[in-house]
Amino acid sequence: MELNTGAAEQRRKRIILVVFISFMGLLLLFTLFSNTLQSLTLPKVTTEQPKMGDIQLVIEGSGILQPIAEAKLSGSIERKTQQIFVKEGDRVKKGQKLITYDSQSTKQEIELEVTNLDKQKIEQQNLQDQFIQSSLEEDELKLRSAQREIEKGKLDIAAQERKINEMREQLTKDQVLTALFDGIITKLNAVEGLASAGEPDIIVSNSGQGYKFEVNADAKRLSRLGISIGERIKVEVDTDQEQQTNSMDGIIEEIINAEPLIEGASDEGALPQKILRIKLLDAELKGGEQARIKIEKSSLDQGLLVSNEAIHQDREGTYVFVVEEQPGALGNVFVVRKVKIESSEKNDKETMIQTDIIYAEDKIILNSSEPLQDGDRIRLE
Repeated sequence: MELNTGAAEQRRKRIILVVFISFMGLLLLFTLFSNTLQSLTLPKVTTEQPKMGDIQLVIEGSGILQPIAEAKLSGSIERKTQQIFVKEGDRVKKGQKLITYDSQSTKQEIELEVTNLDKQKIEQQNLQDQFIQSSLEEDELKLRSAQREIEKGKLDIAAQERKINEMREQLTKDQVLTALFDGIITKLNAVEGLASAGEPDIIVSNSGQGYKFEVNADAKRLSRLGISIGERIKVEVDTDQEQQTNSMDGIIEEIINAEPLIEGASDEGALPQKILRIKLLDAELKGGEQARIKIEKSSLDQGLLVSNEAIHQDREGTYVFVVEEQPGALGNVFVVRKVKIESSEKNDKETMIQTDIIYAEDKIILNSSEPLQDGDRIRLE
């Protein structure tokens, strides 16, 4: 009887132990299943690790080629244009005849002054006759007076002769307009039969001095790329010949300050700007062509490079989401951490960030299946 009672007790204990183990196993199974279901509902993210290095940057812009040196030539305002020997776009040599002007009125003025000179010479002869007459009369007072008049007449004649010579020289100079140097006719305002309207009759660019154009650029980017005066760069120029584009060598002649670029409504977002003045020397250029540059270089400084997809912005500034691994009851979990950053440069693919909070071994979130906030749990793809 006692043996049966002890066996029954042992069976009861085994049953209770089996039931307890089964219950705990089911509880653990349901907990794991519940966590698994919960984890499947968490936002799924893709990540990348930032890399240390320099960033490829681009400076580009365009402008119209202008002559570095040019001459604005005009004839006398009163003179009508007689004949024009060139047209816009023509190449000319130093001393080449460009325009002749009607000089008839000036010639008439010179003839009038020559007539006045002849009258002065006749008057001088009369004074000499008076001097002779005074000598014969032995009138000392009249003699001295006649002598003074003769000397005065000589001075007047010399002055008149100089005036006529100057007028003739000016006639020769103003009658023909010639090129001061080898160059290109960039503007022709003169019209045959009409006098100058106040603008230069003709503008000649000095092709030997070259052409220039200007490009605005971010001052900080120029500094980070180490671009300086004297640097040679490639320039694309649109030519008139069948709308072709030619690649030419240019040189940065000047880098000067420009008005800052304002971003937003306040001056706090002002970005310092510079102007690049680029010079080209090419025999085929005429001026007025469209020129473009595209400078691609690596930055001199280095930083952590992150894909642009990982960069976000709100009212507080720029930030990224970093994956933070934390211990949990059933293992480690992954949590989102919002980290503010300062970007120094960016291109169409990457952003260089300068911060002591993010490191090369961190996982930066690129994309998420759902919108994220700081502290959210996530699952890694």
